[in-house]
Amino acid sequence: MRMATALSVVVLAASGIGHAVVTGLDTGITRVDPFRDMKNRPQAGHGMNVLVVGTDGRDRITPEEKEKYRLGGAPCHCTDTVMLVHISEDRERASVVSLPRDSYAEMPEHTDLNSGRRHSSHPVKLNAAYAEGGPGLTVRTVESMTGVKIDHYLEVDFTSFMRTVDAIGGVQICTTRAVKDSATGLDLAAGTHELDGGQALQYVRSRHIDGAADIGRMQRQQKFLAALIDRATSGGVLLNPVRFREMATTMLSSVRADEDFGTDQLLALAKAMRGFTPASSEFVSVPIGDMSFPVKGIGSTVKWDAAKAQKLFQALREDRPLASAAQKAAAGAAGKGAAPRTAVVDVAPRTIRVQVYNGTRTDGLGRKVDDALRATGFATTRTPMTGSGQERKQTLVEYDPRWDRSAKSLAAALPGAELKAVPGRGGTLRVTVGADYRGVTGVRSEDAGRGGPFEAVTGDQVVCP
Repeated sequence: MRMATALSVVVLAASGIGHAVVTGLDTGITRVDPFRDMKNRPQAGHGMNVLVVGTDGRDRITPEEKEKYRLGGAPCHCTDTVMLVHISEDRERASVVSLPRDSYAEMPEHTDLNSGRRHSSHPVKLNAAYAEGGPGLTVRTVESMTGVKIDHYLEVDFTSFMRTVDAIGGVQICTTRAVKDSATGLDLAAGTHELDGGQALQYVRSRHIDGAADIGRMQRQQKFLAALIDRATSGGVLLNPVRFREMATTMLSSVRADEDFGTDQLLALAKAMRGFTPASSEFVSVPIGDMSFPVKGIGSTVKWDAAKAQKLFQALREDRPLASAAQKAAAGAAGKGAAPRTAVVDVAPRTIRVQVYNGTRTDGLGRKVDDALRATGFATTRTPMTGSGQERKQTLVEYDPRWDRSAKSLAAALPGAELKAVPGRGGTLRVTVGADYRGVTGVRSEDAGRGGPFEAVTGDQVVCP
């Protein structure tokens, strides 16, 4: 997550900012040579591949910030986040692949930077490659695991993360339920939030919100990046040379990169990616086969699904989209205003079973509502019934208290509906349509956009509606 600022350098250059504004920005970048003496590298594919890593930089944060954002302890000399960013050859798409830091890896033969000892190939967790061999060994390890040739290397710690978010004016994040993590201090109620730099850092670092742990954290990091792109491309930053230079200077102040990544590369991207939007980005986590693969002397590791991962990285080498064609079509339609964004809910509609009753005297309304709810994804019974008693003025949703989250998701699709808990009702929710019914609002769960063979999601599907 601490690489967000570095990735933004690639994305924000797409604005078409002039050479006079961009020239000289790269003088603040610390240079490294991660490709020195590398042999037997993968064959180059199409497009550009950037390995972006986030390292711990809490030793540069003020004592006040350490206390406020729970950043105590000594910094580790390792990569906390690893992402492979692919920029398509036509510069119309950015694909971001998250690689879990605890991924099981076979580290190539190398010399330990700390001890000077020569090591043969041995199993490790992916984030240990940086600790033992720095950027060079990290690149070699990722290339060995993925078969993807890395063109550029970007490294950033999180000390400038907060300043960068503040420079862009913050980011907007939506949560369908309250999220709280005592380890980072994150505490957000359900709803829409404008996060400043410190809150954004808490958001992307949190991994104790639910049982998803690092996988959930990677998805939140992806959601943050999409929000960052959305704010940058729609908030006027890219059209304001003063704000752009301020933000870019903040970003680059802590970046380490290879010698060949500089002003010329930024300008080349700028010319080709003028129409970049959140819909132009897609995010995916490498397919997992075993979340807790034990390795003697190392402990629990994350083992990839070899077959699915191979297909994923083959798609990158061949410069193919990771999101499905249907997702791309939906994203394009939304960008043209043909498909309105739907409300994000906590529970996926497909998992909610609904029985519809017509509580009015309008013939066929029960069938109409059943069809509308099914169209937006709910598992309706397809057998609407006639309600008993007098005509209802307000639509009613009755639910068993054990399914309260499902009831709230259903109510979001029926604006103005009354919620009523009925103990013992069971897993099927009951909707009695009232005279106030004005249609069904489309809803989706946070990860509903993930689809296709790689469970990818496009940026416009995860930003706030």
